[in-house]
Amino acid sequence: MFRFNKNDRLGIITLSKPPANSYDIHFFKEFEQLLSTIETDSDIAVVLLKSDIPKFFSAGADIKVFQSNTVEQNKEMVVMVNKIAAGISTSSKIFVAFLNGHTLGGGLELALACDIRLASHKKFLLGLPEVKLGLMPGNGGIPRLVNAVGVSKAFELVVSGNTIDSEEAYRIGLVNQLYEEANAEAQALDYAINLSKGPKIAMATIKQTFSEGIGKGLEDFLELEKKQVGTLYDTYDAKEGFLAFVEKRTPEFE
Repeated sequence: MFRFNKNDRLGIITLSKPPANSYDIHFFKEFEQLLSTIETDSDIAVVLLKSDIPKFFSAGADIKVFQSNTVEQNKEMVVMVNKIAAGISTSSKIFVAFLNGHTLGGGLELALACDIRLASHKKFLLGLPEVKLGLMPGNGGIPRLVNAVGVSKAFELVVSGNTIDSEEAYRIGLVNQLYEEANAEAQALDYAINLSKGPKIAMATIKQTFSEGIGKGLEDFLELEKKQVGTLYDTYDAKEGFLAFVEKRTPEFE
């Protein structure tokens, strides 16, 4: 269901569960083990999450499995999905999702748990259509979508269940970069590799600061930022960054 490989400081997770990367509880139990391995790998700074199925990033929950499960089994699966999404969003690694196919329901919720989303200009759909099944997102999709695009647009997308294309997703801020289809995957890989060359400790601290600060009042957020930056002044990377700047060379971060 997954392939994992490393490119120096970049970890690459490839979703591979035909035909649509639809998930069940076994999918996320395997994902949990993979995330645990990545988190303890001190070499990895950035993780790229992508799919090798041409038409799909992920279609979300396997509807046939969801329908045949008991209510308790479905609740267990939702708990597991939330655990994985939380693991991604609180990881010390920067997670980048590359969307190059339909990204729907729990698939979009998985992408929303990532820190950065890249997409191709290829024709595919993104959305949270759970309301059309008489349900609603339950894996962190609503608050994370609000953080990405704002309350009004998020409400419209969730309550209507309507889908959008990658161009509209880029326009509203749901994805950070939009690449031409022909070389999109290569550009996404280059983006992730370049990001992975940054200072790991500073990047992890920035992620933690955003995570803890969003929702706080301005004064509390400012205090958090001041506290967090204070932990970086005496690091090797900070010293190397200043020295490289003075010496007019590319820094070699730890």
